[in-house]
Amino acid sequence: MAQDGQARRLALLALMVAVAVLGAWALGDRLSFAALADNRARLIAAREAAPVLTAVGFVAAYAGLVALSLPGALVATLTGGFLFGVFPGVLFNVIGATIGAVAVFIAARWGAGDRLAARIAEGGGRAARVLAAIRENELSVLFLIRLVPVVPFFLANLLPAFAGVATGRFALTTFFGILPGALVYTSVGAGLSEVIARGETPDLGVIFTAPVLVPLLGLAALAALPIFIRRIRGREL
Repeated sequence: MAQDGQARRLALLALMVAVAVLGAWALGDRLSFAALADNRARLIAAREAAPVLTAVGFVAAYAGLVALSLPGALVATLTGGFLFGVFPGVLFNVIGATIGAVAVFIAARWGAGDRLAARIAEGGGRAARVLAAIRENELSVLFLIRLVPVVPFFLANLLPAFAGVATGRFALTTFFGILPGALVYTSVGAGLSEVIARGETPDLGVIFTAPVLVPLLGLAALAALPIFIRRIRGREL
């Protein structure tokens, strides 16, 4: 029975990987800014006809996009701002991303998480270092890997599951950790109507400008502060 359960778990993980690869191949060109511009009128019409249903459908689609690790999360974030404005657009974006991330987290923990965690730790590299850091300074590192994407978003969903993080803590740090960056790109999306009308593309490098980057780095430093305090105290002891 235990072997059957393990086989089912591994089959689920294999299915998730297969869907991600297939989705990346099939949807790579469809979830783009050009596709958003081409479907602008349809999206606005759907929002005007059924605003609540459109909002629910958008959050569900965003969650599915993240849960299946499909491409286009950035375009989805822009779409949230484009359809719903900075607020509640940023809220819809973050809720959808968090739900999708939690789905990946739960699936990873259910599907042979201990065995994969051991392999990652033995293999070394950045993933192993992040895994060890999460176990040593859980909340601080969970916030950091969201504020400063030192690992891909997909891995940031998997590694906490392998480290044994509680689901509630993972959801909380994901929601608030991705909120600053989501706010920036949602605000860019909120101004897309004018950008599309001029036949231009949005400036997605805005997050690397000083007025945006400095506060983000400040938040990252604040999240890392408990790690430094703990290390200093450890040396004193």
